[in-house]
Amino acid sequence: MSDRVLVSIADGVADVRLNRPEKLNALDSAMFRALTDAGESLKERSDVRAVVLSGEGRSFCAGLDFSSFQAMGDSQDTKDKPDAVDHLEGRITHLGQQATWVWQELDVPVIGAISGHALGGGFQLAMGPDIRLVHPDTKMSILEIRWGLVPDMGASVLLPPLVGLDVTKELYFTGRMISGTEAVELGVATRISDNPHADALDLAKEIAEKNPDAIRRMKTILNGLTERNTAERFAAEREHIGALIGSPNQLEAVSAFFEKRTPKFS
Repeated sequence: MSDRVLVSIADGVADVRLNRPEKLNALDSAMFRALTDAGESLKERSDVRAVVLSGEGRSFCAGLDFSSFQAMGDSQDTKDKPDAVDHLEGRITHLGQQATWVWQELDVPVIGAISGHALGGGFQLAMGPDIRLVHPDTKMSILEIRWGLVPDMGASVLLPPLVGLDVTKELYFTGRMISGTEAVELGVATRISDNPHADALDLAKEIAEKNPDAIRRMKTILNGLTERNTAERFAAEREHIGALIGSPNQLEAVSAFFEKRTPKFS
């Protein structure tokens, strides 16, 4: 398994950590693949009864690596789009979506320990776990509008059931920053924790002591309440991100950000 993601298993709990702390665990192709591979490998582990997903260092995930955005701004060629948007054969997701969705596909509870930053793709990745413990000072934002893009890692599937369509639209349209405290108030996160990773491990250990058959069936039942039309919503994300990447206004959004000027959209 890639060293982009670290996995350790003890007492029925898998501790999964994004491992790129020098980049605030920013997402690149290797990280997308490592997250997906880690989740897929845990599906095969009958000894895993709960999972904790967190980030090494001071941030959960700061979003897509800046070099990917700079490449977009410098290129008119849509072939330069990140390969995270390539549709995975035999799945309802592309690679970026699967990095989030794989945690929902696991039949055991997944607890997110969110601190530091959860921005853009990092915000969406935080939607993958079933439960989110967040530090009050965490900075969270759906930043895709800054880059002239739509969120395409599953936010349209996972966020509206948590906060409603109106809050989802506000967060989408503005890209505004919220704190961990506000995230709990809005319903984005489950509860505040001054030490999300330690508290998530404690919660995972508590869950791991319960009847695993009942826990798995509970997750299946509850996920079934919100998973109708999931494939269609993932497909809509892929369609719209594909139409935007490399378009004139999208390139202008990226260029204006890096040139520190007001964008001029057509």
